[in-house]
Amino acid sequence: MIIHPSAIKRHRQSLKKRAKNKEAKSRIRTLIKKVHQAIEAKNREVASLHLREVNRALGKAVSQGILKRNTASRWLSRLARSASQLVAA
Repeated sequence: MIIHPSAIKRHRQSLKKRAKNKEAKSRIRTLIKKVHQAIEAKNREVASLHLREVNRALGKAVSQGILKRNTASRWLSRLARSASQLVAA
């Protein structure tokens, strides 16, 4: 078990950071699911609205160091491509 005060503090910090990261990733996944649902329902307005929310959430996660820049870019690109196919159809 950890007995050094600095190690105890570091463990406490890591638990808080893990909870924050988990919450942010969960929110992003929920937003992505909403975009997918709007695309499946062929609802352009709702899809574009949720796509903007996803874009904002991904940018925030990248700036906070929760996600890597390329990962966020890849996710957003795939969603935008799906949404644009909805507009073209």
